[in-house]
Amino acid sequence: MRTATIARNTNETQIELSLNLDDYSKIQIDTGIGFFNHMLDAFARHGRFGLVVKAKGDLDVDPNHTTEDVGIGT
Repeated sequence: MRTATIARNTNETQIELSLNLDDYSKIQIDTGIGFFNHMLDAFARHGRFGLVVKAKGDLDVDPNHTTEDVGIGT
């Protein structure tokens, strides 16, 4: 199977991300940013790949750190 799992921890964020290119039955997105969750979900569903994202970030400051670090992980 073509899979990858990444954990990224910085001063601003903690990201856990799993990608599965062969099985798109599992898509779970939790970034704390509603629209970003929606876009990642749509990206995985239309791309037909599995994606699990658990992200915690300093959303009280800015959602930018979370979106950047999820993008780097992906």
